[in-house]
Amino acid sequence: MLIALPLLAIPVLLYTLIVIFGMDGGFTAAGADAALRDSLFTIPMTSGATWTVGPGDLLVLFSLIMLFFELLKSTSSQKIAIINHALSMILFVVCLIAFLLMRGFATSTFFLITVMVLLDVLAGFIVTIISARKDFDIGTAAG
Repeated sequence: MLIALPLLAIPVLLYTLIVIFGMDGGFTAAGADAALRDSLFTIPMTSGATWTVGPGDLLVLFSLIMLFFELLKSTSSQKIAIINHALSMILFVVCLIAFLLMRGFATSTFFLITVMVLLDVLAGFIVTIISARKDFDIGTAAG
């Protein structure tokens, strides 16, 4: 049953923890943005520039990796996949409400995570519809 949980819930929870515990200026968009842009480390580039990496950057990278695995999970035709799609839809609604109504979630980082959750929802439903259509086509051609 644990496989039905959307993997993108992990980055949403991590974002929430970073925003709640990492903000100095209160639960505001500016405070959340500052917490996400704090420099964790820098990498000198060959061009002479310095690449500064913050918690928000790592969270978006982690979210992309989770999206990849979610897309792989969506290709499964097991019954548990439908539960996963429903939970992903609920997660998207929660993310959208948080983005629109909660000040600490009105950042570009959370917007990108929300878009990734939406892509997961769309991919899951599209893959399910296409595989169901193929099953239906094969069933009618044989009969």
